[in-house]
Amino acid sequence: MRIGIFYGSTTGVTKRVAERAGELLGADVMNAAEIEEKIDNYDMLIFATSSWNRGDVQKSWESHLKFLGGKDFGGRKIALIGVGDQEFFGKTFVEGMNVIYTYIKYNNIKLIGRTSTEGYDFEESRSVEKGKFIGLAIDDKNQKELTEERIENWVKQLKEEMKD
Repeated sequence: MRIGIFYGSTTGVTKRVAERAGELLGADVMNAAEIEEKIDNYDMLIFATSSWNRGDVQKSWESHLKFLGGKDFGGRKIALIGVGDQEFFGKTFVEGMNVIYTYIKYNNIKLIGRTSTEGYDFEESRSVEKGKFIGLAIDDKNQKELTEERIENWVKQLKEEMKD
């Protein structure tokens, strides 16, 4: 299975998280700017973004959201990574991944990789559905010591969910 990870990163944290997940999955890792030309090369897709302002996606994603919104994913498995700051942005923690999800959720996808909210301390997030994050949530600013473990556990979970 060919896996493509597309990320938008301003400070480098999202890029680093995407690269580590890609290393563990044997995936190709690219900037979101490459999505329109390369998206069809992959059987499974992972979209990674940091969150900005009031829960917006990272700027690299902005011009590609309309493209994603019009794309039929043909039942492909999709996973999401959100990077944020749960203390300073506790009301919009990792909401950037929800912005992407909003554009793709009705486009013939199978979302995998939901994760527990346990161990985080935030007020609310639109990236939580039925008590779980819709993807991997990373707070490398306040919980840097948990980043590697969270990535590794998530990748193990994805490998299991990819079998279904």
